[in-house]
Amino acid sequence: MPRRGTVKKREIKPDYRYNSTLISRFINAVMRKGKKSLAERIVYEAMELVKQKSKQDPLKMFEKAVENVRPLLETKSRRVGGATYQVPVEVPEHRSISLAIRWIIRFAQERSGKSMVEKLAAEVLDAVNNRGGAIKKKEDTHKMAEANRAFAHYRW
Repeated sequence: MPRRGTVKKREIKPDYRYNSTLISRFINAVMRKGKKSLAERIVYEAMELVKQKSKQDPLKMFEKAVENVRPLLETKSRRVGGATYQVPVEVPEHRSISLAIRWIIRFAQERSGKSMVEKLAAEVLDAVNNRGGAIKKKEDTHKMAEANRAFAHYRW
């Protein structure tokens, strides 16, 4: 955070195959060590696999998966008089999409065996059907926020 002024949001260009900024953000999140072409190959092959398995538009499936994984509430630590409280707060849209993308990738990586393409496709399909690790993470986040609802008055 700069001392003066504000940071301008960078505009993310849509990807060339699906013309979607969401897919672009996903590719950028999958990318490691600047290897964008490898990340694109992984994501596009995973989308083809989703298309083969579900017989539906992979972009719509991916958007639905991200929508299902997006958290609405999360907890933030707030220090009040020596005690630290977990205060539930609403998640802004941009952050909730970022969290959903991050969770899908993380839980795809944690799946056993197979290539990253297959693991990513399986995690997206599970997210569409409201199951899998990313959905469990969202539910845990919501439970945590619900359990700490008593501290909501400490919101700032």
